[in-house]
Amino acid sequence: MISSLDYATLQQLWWIICSIVCALFLFLNFVQGGQTLLWEVAKTDLEKSLVITSLGRKWEMPFTTLVLFGGALFAAFPKFYATSFGGAYWVWMLILFSFIIQAVSYEYRKKENNFLGATVYELFLFINGSVGILLIGAAVGTFYTGSNFTLDLYNRVTWNYTLMGINLRGLEAAFSLFNLSLGLFLLFNARVLGALYLLNNIDLSSTPDLESRLRKGAWHSFLIALPFLLYILISILFMEGFNVDQAGRVSLVPFKYLLNLLAMPHLLVLLLAGIVLVIYGVLSSTFKKSNKGIWFCGLGTVFTGLVILSLPAFNNTPFYPSKLDLQSSLTIYNASSSMYTLTVMTYVAIGIPFVLAYVVYVWKLMDSKKLTPEEVIHEESY
Repeated sequence: MISSLDYATLQQLWWIICSIVCALFLFLNFVQGGQTLLWEVAKTDLEKSLVITSLGRKWEMPFTTLVLFGGALFAAFPKFYATSFGGAYWVWMLILFSFIIQAVSYEYRKKENNFLGATVYELFLFINGSVGILLIGAAVGTFYTGSNFTLDLYNRVTWNYTLMGINLRGLEAAFSLFNLSLGLFLLFNARVLGALYLLNNIDLSSTPDLESRLRKGAWHSFLIALPFLLYILISILFMEGFNVDQAGRVSLVPFKYLLNLLAMPHLLVLLLAGIVLVIYGVLSSTFKKSNKGIWFCGLGTVFTGLVILSLPAFNNTPFYPSKLDLQSSLTIYNASSSMYTLTVMTYVAIGIPFVLAYVVYVWKLMDSKKLTPEEVIHEESY
């Protein structure tokens, strides 16, 4: 079955797989979002311990998913990996550094003889949840706005954007209003997810004030995220986009991404479904006092993320356009691995559903009982 797939189908299939992994990562950013809420919703040491213990049991999942996403891109689209990670390495290094200090913080925050103090590690968690997610959003935004690179005949990348004589190596992505808006939307959406996850995971019967602050945090973060989402959607519908013709020539086309949505109506349905699910999850948690909003918002985030990553890649669209040289732009066809590599990877990918089933099973076991204050106190006594 797999061996009968043609090269173009394999290329498209692996962009979809990478997009699904990235969309799942955006859902798992509830960990990062919850970290940014720590000082806002937790007013006592017990409340801090409840929040950090709840998030700490899941912190490996977004980190592992991010690594899996990077690995899949490296194997399936090595030219993009080499161009982006090789040219815009300051962005990716800062993102990776933010996840490193996250891991260190969960390990050492409550260690004996911690000379930095718990507050410093809590600050590290805030940096990971805010700066890390903001930069990830800005990096994804370049799929629409383009980056400042050129490729020569030997595919050697040259990155050319300087500020006061300093080559920013990708950090200039954060100067784009669209990229920055996407990063801020992901940040506040992660805060919504974080608050809803904590409502679902912690037994709040003995801490009603924490429950109230979490519901308010989810609602306020949603209200802040909404205008950024509207700006992103309006910009996508009306902005110029990059198009590649049959001869492989890249040019700018008005309303390109609107045309993509019309050409792929299933993405439009997926986008609308994602937005509705997120809105329902927030409203049910805020006004109906439901604790299951995380699942509606989580699924809606996955749907929306999948659309954001698919629009700039299909329908003859370069997914990584160059603003300096349009013809250096990357498509899923000129940036992918060989047919042999993609075929072997597809056979390996058959095992992914079994891995996901195991993750769901373990998650269900871990969350079979809500986290209680007594459990946290018991854990911290050892």
